[in-house]
Amino acid sequence: MERARLIAVVPQARSLPGAFTGWETVLLGRTPYLNWLGQVSQKDEAVARQAMEMTDTIDLMDRRLEELSGGEQQSLLLARALAQSAPILLLDEPTTHLDLHHQVELLNQVHRLATQRKLTVVMVLHDLNQVSRFADEVVLLVEGRVRAHAQTKQVLKSHTLSAAFEVGLKVVKTTESRFPVVIPPDPVEY
Repeated sequence: MERARLIAVVPQARSLPGAFTGWETVLLGRTPYLNWLGQVSQKDEAVARQAMEMTDTIDLMDRRLEELSGGEQQSLLLARALAQSAPILLLDEPTTHLDLHHQVELLNQVHRLATQRKLTVVMVLHDLNQVSRFADEVVLLVEGRVRAHAQTKQVLKSHTLSAAFEVGLKVVKTTESRFPVVIPPDPVEY
């Protein structure tokens, strides 16, 4: 139980019981704090409600998971992790099943919450442009081996990424963004 009070996880693969409601799902985040009878306190309910408000999932409270989109379920998993009140948040591809609007919204939420709550966030992302925007530090893994580990701007270099992924990638600065942009090579014509 002590570990669950320290580390909250948002998994990539969801196997959520469809009969659970959004409320029941988020309330599971309070499990490490339940008494030996498993009773939910008013504090547990208040923390779960606050997590749903922070993730804008309060309107999903009474809906069954089987009725929700993948993105709505992912947002509930984030709320469940926040309800855990742990100082470390692990996210494995949290933007899976989300359209671009909801990807940016979710990552902005995580960034804002990490700053406000002083959370340590460890996140697995494959989208290098999201890494550019949201990561302070990067561990670049290729086939399970660390290829680079440093601040984001030091890892997101054309030569580093091209060598790691064996494809010609360009990392460029633009006037439209303060973050570097990773550009893949042009499509090969057949």
